[in-house]
Amino acid sequence: MDLDFNKNEDHNKLLVSDLKNKLAKVKLGGGKKRIEKQHAQGKLTARERIDYLLDQNSPSIEIGAFVGDEMYEEYGGAPSAGVVVKIGYVKKKQCIVVANDATVKAGAWFPITAKKNLRAQEIAIENRLPIIYLVDSAGVFLPMQDEIFPDKEHFGRIFRNNAVMSSMGITQISAVMGSCVAGGAYLPIMSDEALIVDKTGSIFLAGSYLVKAAIGESIDNETLGGATTHCEISGVTDYKMKDDKEALDTIKNIMSKIGSFEKAGFNREKAVKPKENPQDIYGILPKSRSEQYDMREIIKRLVDDSEFQEYKEGYGQTILTGYARIDGWAVGIVANQRTLVKTTKAKTKPSEMQFGGVIYSDSADKATRFIANCNQKKIPLVFLQDVTGFMVGSKSEHGGIIKDGAKMVNAVSNSVVPKFTIVIGNSYGAGNYAMCGKAYDPRLIVAWPSAELAVMSGNSAAKVLLQIETASLKKQGKEITEEVEKELYDKIKARYDKQISPYYAAARLWTDAVIDPLDTRKWISMGIEAADHSPITKPFNLGVLQV
Repeated sequence: MDLDFNKNEDHNKLLVSDLKNKLAKVKLGGGKKRIEKQHAQGKLTARERIDYLLDQNSPSIEIGAFVGDEMYEEYGGAPSAGVVVKIGYVKKKQCIVVANDATVKAGAWFPITAKKNLRAQEIAIENRLPIIYLVDSAGVFLPMQDEIFPDKEHFGRIFRNNAVMSSMGITQISAVMGSCVAGGAYLPIMSDEALIVDKTGSIFLAGSYLVKAAIGESIDNETLGGATTHCEISGVTDYKMKDDKEALDTIKNIMSKIGSFEKAGFNREKAVKPKENPQDIYGILPKSRSEQYDMREIIKRLVDDSEFQEYKEGYGQTILTGYARIDGWAVGIVANQRTLVKTTKAKTKPSEMQFGGVIYSDSADKATRFIANCNQKKIPLVFLQDVTGFMVGSKSEHGGIIKDGAKMVNAVSNSVVPKFTIVIGNSYGAGNYAMCGKAYDPRLIVAWPSAELAVMSGNSAAKVLLQIETASLKKQGKEITEEVEKELYDKIKARYDKQISPYYAAARLWTDAVIDPLDTRKWISMGIEAADHSPITKPFNLGVLQV
């Protein structure tokens, strides 16, 4: 091991340690006192409910743990946006579970909560996964109702998706384990089956106070919309449960009866661990985002038996393409190469150097062809992002970089096989798009703690913004000394660096999670298993850019 390896290893292990500390804090939800209050009411917390429901000692992945991170601070914050979402197994059947966290503002919905719930439903729809709702929510967070109520991607879209999933035959099961009020009352009733816990669960369009104010009727909440009312009088719910555990046991029983599903048929063999030690990733990945490294060494530590069959190895070398297996699943990998490479476009021309992490015309062309091949062979795609963008300058422009880049973006956009994106390092500008950023519908997209997502690097952006700000100040007649300029630069860069953090992206659901690099294989494997529930029904077509 060389000195650089050891420095990188220390740095990346510290990043992972910080990740685990952040996750531990997030998992406390609204805090220990509110957890104790939940227990005093005879209720489990959202995370306890999910843990009890999912098969013991089975793998699971959490979607959006950092959603809402450092947002809504004026209202006391919203850890995990007040809702916990996990993909896991109930009675050996893969499903997605959505549980309101009543320790966070009584499970109220912030704008980002709606976005997270919609993301969970999107995953269920794309993959035809059964979805289980564990409801315990006070409804819309009223101080922000204008940002969550009327628009297409707001609260009402949840119920539209309930109806769509029902028409698609996707199993939906709801358990009302606490409050379920106003518009939110439609969610469990639009599910296939609804359970309600006696004395703690309640469903009504308007609570007792609002009923009194609206029509003058005096009634308590239990009589208005409790378990007895809805199981014995209204018939709104299907099962009356004595407590949380009985409700969860009943869901397990229902899930155990569900029949098999039609598979997409992605190729899988017996899983083999990588030959190369995955722990080495910490030492290979540089501390600085501008330093070079060989992406092949990362790939060898992610794929089965460390075997990677490269496609067009000597052409378009700033993007690596090739076939491999991850946990037994066949995959096609598209990865940014981060080393300087020599390339010769014709025998008569001398070789030239290409910058690692930059997409050139030949790299884009190669990636487009490879993506088409994977679509023809029905092989899921894995994108490993560490990209600074497309090559600029007269030589690239005259060579048609825009058209070649457009072909790659077109191939990614029209791909019909499931796509999975891992943001390892840089994810800048149009490179984010071409390498299947969130806008291009990856089934799952996650970031390592080393990731940076932005239009450009913090250093470059700060220099551009500094020029704009100093020019503005000079117009106002202000003198800009070296000290003032440095102070401005540091202030701008600090603000920008915060925005390119993987946690800033995860808070806004631009990625589904920030993960330990050693968990990458699990995320991809469970993602492909989920995608295997949904057969491919349309052909791959590049459209007008296929020529």
